[in-house]
Amino acid sequence: MKTTKSIKRENVEQKWYLIDASGKILGRLATKIAHILRGKNKPEFTAHENLGDYIIVINAAKVAVTGNKVKDKIYYHHSGYTGGIKSITFDKLLAQHPERIIEHAVKGMLSKGPLARKTLQRLKIYAGDKHPHLAQKLEKLEV
Repeated sequence: MKTTKSIKRENVEQKWYLIDASGKILGRLATKIAHILRGKNKPEFTAHENLGDYIIVINAAKVAVTGNKVKDKIYYHHSGYTGGIKSITFDKLLAQHPERIIEHAVKGMLSKGPLARKTLQRLKIYAGDKHPHLAQKLEKLEV
């Protein structure tokens, strides 16, 4: 009888990837990021382990969307109090906090729970082209 080998987190080499988001479509970019963060691009993928790689996204302020989403897309959050629903449009959020747009899209594509929250910590997003991760050996990734 054969048994399935389950790999441990200590035995996996985690890489650092750099993605330039300028001119990229938001949904396609978020799908690729979620796939790599989860570790599904590796042959040793294990669903219950955090085996994915680190991703650094630069130029988040230059991400693109299709159609009329720039004016029509609305992001909601709730304060926790009665009547405390807040909303902000895509273009205002892009002007104020462009990192949150990509983070929100990737978070929606991950499963919900402790593993997804731990996985999302390996995503670093920056509005401009400067980032403090020059010490890591970054591998440029085309999306």
